Amino acid sequence: MFSRCTIPLFLLSLACSGLAQDTSAGSSSSKSKQKTEQHVKSNAAPPAAPDEGLYRNSEFGFTYDVRYGWVDRTAAMQPEESDPSKSRLLLAVFEHPPEVAGEGVNSAVIIAVESAASYPGLKTAADYMSPLTELTTAKGFKAKQEPYEFSVGAQTLVRGDFVRDRGQLTMHQSSLVMLHKGSIVSFSFIGGSEDEIEELVEKLVFSAAPKRR
Repeated sequence: MFSRCTIPLFLLSLACSGLAQDTSAGSSSSKSKQKTEQHVKSNAAPPAAPDEGLYRNSEFGFTYDVRYGWVDRTAAMQPEESDPSKSRLLLAVFEHPPEVAGEGVNSAVIIAVESAASYPGLKTAADYMSPLTELTTAKGFKAKQEPYEFSVGAQTLVRGDFVRDRGQLTMHQSSLVMLHKGSIVSFSFIGGSEDEIEELVEKLVFSAAPKRR
């Protein structure tokens, strides 16, 4: 019935590029250099302000505490032809720049909003999980189980968990979805383990539960 999910799919494709190539002697050297550069950068960075890295969204009543040192690509990754009244990228942050090849999974948090009117017949957040699951599995992921209700504070969302194996690497993705005031808000978390996914999800906080529509 539904066939869109344009922004989440677009960003999922970028996040998938974070899966590493097979390791080699050259890549090992590159990894060592990358760690050294990150270490120097970390030592040189000033202390974070109390609210630095805290994304606030009053429209949908939530905040997200972005990990220190992560890269914000929200503005750069807005689809050029996107109609703000139909779809918007609210937040796209990555452990390291998605355009730079790395070894391992490039963890990420992607938050987007779409108009429910783009999906004729959609009545609940659970309805949106069907096309999202279809598009996610088309990228090589497997659904771990059927979508289920998941509470974040006082807010109840629908959650889907996925996994993708590639050699010795495993990418985990969990997507949370809610329907509010005619908008579909999706929160996608990508990481290298189930524990990391849960840590990323825990950084999502709702100040108050928006009225369900």
